[in-house]
Amino acid sequence: MIEFITKYFEELSTNELYAILQLRSEVFVVEQNCVYQDLDYKDQKALHVIGYKNDKIVAYTRIFKSGIYFKEASIGRVVVAKPEREFNYGKLLMKASITAIEKEYNETLIRISAQKYLLKFYNSLGFTEEGEEYLEDGIPHINMLYK
Repeated sequence: MIEFITKYFEELSTNELYAILQLRSEVFVVEQNCVYQDLDYKDQKALHVIGYKNDKIVAYTRIFKSGIYFKEASIGRVVVAKPEREFNYGKLLMKASITAIEKEYNETLIRISAQKYLLKFYNSLGFTEEGEEYLEDGIPHINMLYK
């Protein structure tokens, strides 16, 4: 069973931050074979949604109130550890992130920069495409909006 908690950057322990960065690197750099600058000084402005299973971080997003990343509130760095993907944790993670934005920021309009291959996944959560496809770090992306 997975449990989600939210923490601001200052509330993260050193071990939690290390585990989050390790998971992001494992998926976004190694698995997706993409060299990019993950550490962008935006973590300090984010609320972190962390999925724990058996005391281990297996899922994660960072969320922002409107005006920090996009004009709207946003969700980014959506990641689930590969061995845990079969359990539908991605949907649970996104639902927890949407709920956290509504609760913490009192906002319902949410923008994401989605990897194009995940279009159907995000559509199933209520996100719709906006604009044209673009490359970000060599990977096709598209802006999507949740209303």
